[in-house]
Amino acid sequence: MEMIKVQLPEGTKTVPKGTTIQEILEAWPGKSQIMAAKVGNDLRELSYRLEEDASLTPVYLGSRDGVRIYRRRLKIVLMRAAKEVFPNCRIKIMYSLSKGLYGELEIGRHVMERDLRRIEERMKEIIAADEKIEKLKLPLDEGIRYFEKEGLKDKVDLMKYKQNDEISVYRLGWYHDYYFGYMLPSTGFLKEFELHYYLPGFILRFPAEDSPDKVPPFVEQRKPSQIFYEYEKWGEVLEVTNVASLNQIVEAGKGGDLIRLAEALQEKKIAQIADQITQNRERIRLVMIAGPSSSGKTTFAQRLSIQLRVNGVRPVSISLDDYFVSREHTPLNEKGEPDFEALEAIDLDLFNEQLADLIIGEPVKIPRFNFMTGQREYRGEILQIKPDQPIIIEGIHGLNEKLTQSVPKDRKFKVYISALTQLNMDDHNRIPTTDNRLLRRIVRDNQFRSHDALTTLRLWPAVRRGEDKNIFPFQEEADVMFNSALIYELAILKRYVEPLLKAIPRDCPEYSEAKRLLKFTSYFLPMDDHEVPSNSILKEFIGGSCLVH
Repeated sequence: MEMIKVQLPEGTKTVPKGTTIQEILEAWPGKSQIMAAKVGNDLRELSYRLEEDASLTPVYLGSRDGVRIYRRRLKIVLMRAAKEVFPNCRIKIMYSLSKGLYGELEIGRHVMERDLRRIEERMKEIIAADEKIEKLKLPLDEGIRYFEKEGLKDKVDLMKYKQNDEISVYRLGWYHDYYFGYMLPSTGFLKEFELHYYLPGFILRFPAEDSPDKVPPFVEQRKPSQIFYEYEKWGEVLEVTNVASLNQIVEAGKGGDLIRLAEALQEKKIAQIADQITQNRERIRLVMIAGPSSSGKTTFAQRLSIQLRVNGVRPVSISLDDYFVSREHTPLNEKGEPDFEALEAIDLDLFNEQLADLIIGEPVKIPRFNFMTGQREYRGEILQIKPDQPIIIEGIHGLNEKLTQSVPKDRKFKVYISALTQLNMDDHNRIPTTDNRLLRRIVRDNQFRSHDALTTLRLWPAVRRGEDKNIFPFQEEADVMFNSALIYELAILKRYVEPLLKAIPRDCPEYSEAKRLLKFTSYFLPMDDHEVPSNSILKEFIGGSCLVH
């Protein structure tokens, strides 16, 4: 019997060639939370068989990849259980909400909570039986025929754009389905989950990176839910509900029409926000704009300013960056590194003092932060505003009351902006909003900061941690939410981002993430960007904006 050597974090292990990762890690401490493993820098399923010497690193549930695999496997259990309880039902997974996935169940009548409880009980039975989940490699045409027979048009349409002639289908007992990404080998791993009734659908909830042992407490997110619903309706207006329908528009040469409609809808929304502010112009002194990385805050702020001017309102803008404390006073994170995203990185006393002076009409010497020296400077710039001039402030802490504590809450108007992607791959495979923002950032960092994709991917986990701490906890404080996602943008970003991701070498830890993103973008047909208007939020990332300086 031929043997191979496997390098594990605890030492080297010799095993027969063809041994699965699951068999190698069988005696590993905490094995119940191992979702997959890195073979070198390739992410592999536990069922993967090693055929040569390799290094092996377990991937736990308390990681981003681990959570993805757990929820993906939970979805296939949900789909089979629902079909067994309601044979002719249809389930559509729509978006992330309240630490889970929001979906809707169609059974020919209004869904009641007792319906979900029946499905949940069946899910628990399937999990308790620890049923095997098999990965089948099928010729593409055979996979398409199967999904046609099952009446799954969304999957048939998506498969038509697959770039190779093979498809991976997962089988759980009698049930077959396609999922984008890796899976667990059996259902017994799925100990913790919740099926939460949430009209008109449900939220499938599961452990998170920061709570791998249990489902985190439910916190309702009304405002994101409303925005997702609104943009779902926009998708219906634009006749784009999934990747295949977008590709069909590109194929038909109607991409320009889609761009103009999507941009017009977004401009209308910005105008509506400007109207809200204008109607309360005597009360509102501050307009706070906050959102996670690559949301398009800068372009949005400038477009909102233009719409306010159309309404006869003359806003002024202040940059939070100019109020950074001196670099030697910047707070440190848990790794002892400067934390420029911490609220304490801003001189709150000076900022609030100047805000108060501006609001009562006093002239103020505005500082400028010199990023070369790490010090604040004064260059003789004086700002004085009139009582009807709101101050626009854009930055990650905009929704945090501590930032502007000198100004009464009712004198502020808060806007939360993010790219809340509504476009899905098919009924069961959603496109994470985080991936949309990450692709934007990779392109922008390369265009304007001379960063390669590897640098951006390395920085991204720290960016996400900062968002979890400084932005997401405050999103319900917003007076209005603005979705900066454009339904056509991934077809545009494809041309820019694919060469950058392909340049990441296999010997880098970020290779597996680049591989995942490349597989994701492969489903999109590319769209030419010449019809993207120069004031589009997308231009903030691909270049050519008439607004961003």
